[in-house]
Amino acid sequence: MTQTESVVQELLALDQERLQAMADNDVDTLNRILSDDLSYVHTSAAVDTKESFTSGIASGRLNYESIVSSKTAVRLYGDDTALVTGNADVRVNGNEFSLQFTDVYIKKDAGWQLVSWHATRLP
Repeated sequence: MTQTESVVQELLALDQERLQAMADNDVDTLNRILSDDLSYVHTSAAVDTKESFTSGIASGRLNYESIVSSKTAVRLYGDDTALVTGNADVRVNGNEFSLQFTDVYIKKDAGWQLVSWHATRLP
């Protein structure tokens, strides 16, 4: 496996860990993966920061019951920037829908962290 393939696999696993942490209400894991300067744009166009997103999960305001991603792909830009795209079937707060997402991960001293999420609801 090349170094590029290894980094792609690392990012795919990290993104799955993040989605599972959301479904498990695991704020500790999210605090490790999410960057302090996170911009999280929901399909509703609501925007969360890391603090508002994780507090929403902790309080139950954001209750992710399940998240299943598919067609996930990673594009690397240099050694410290990655774009992750894909689709997901989501059940949150009792609502089910499909979405298309774009994530931006940046490699920082603490490792790869999510700095941006933007999702669009699919028809």
